[in-house]
Amino acid sequence: MTPEFQAAFELRPRADTSGKRSTKKIGDVSEAHVIAAFTRLGFKVLLPFGEDHRYDLVIDDGDRLSRVQVKTGRVRGGVIQFHCASTHAHRGGTTRPYFGQIEYLAVYCPEVGKVYVLPEKELTATNAHLRLSPPLNNMTKTIRWAARYELP
Repeated sequence: MTPEFQAAFELRPRADTSGKRSTKKIGDVSEAHVIAAFTRLGFKVLLPFGEDHRYDLVIDDGDRLSRVQVKTGRVRGGVIQFHCASTHAHRGGTTRPYFGQIEYLAVYCPEVGKVYVLPEKELTATNAHLRLSPPLNNMTKTIRWAARYELP
């Protein structure tokens, strides 16, 4: 927003006074980008009621419903890294992969401003990555290129 727009409509983003990183806010922003991307492509997007679901949203292509879990990716060393499981180890819990509980994992990466979608069959039990740039050793046989999974 431009300062003029903010002044004209008295819009001021809420200041974060906690000083802590808000993983909930980060997740909400990622979900918003994923919802917008699917909506642009013509999908109907359904949101589950409550918080105890293994998926964040459902997409409807007109013929079938598919469960989608949303994650936030981070660029590190030429790859987008993301989690393929939920983790509650910080609360004494365990890591739980999404096998059999979703059809797709959608990853929003703020650094590149793009959404990537992977089918459940390509997930691992912990973490995964999508490559943005060629590796230094030039080995490309088993690489998952980010461009292949990018939503337009």
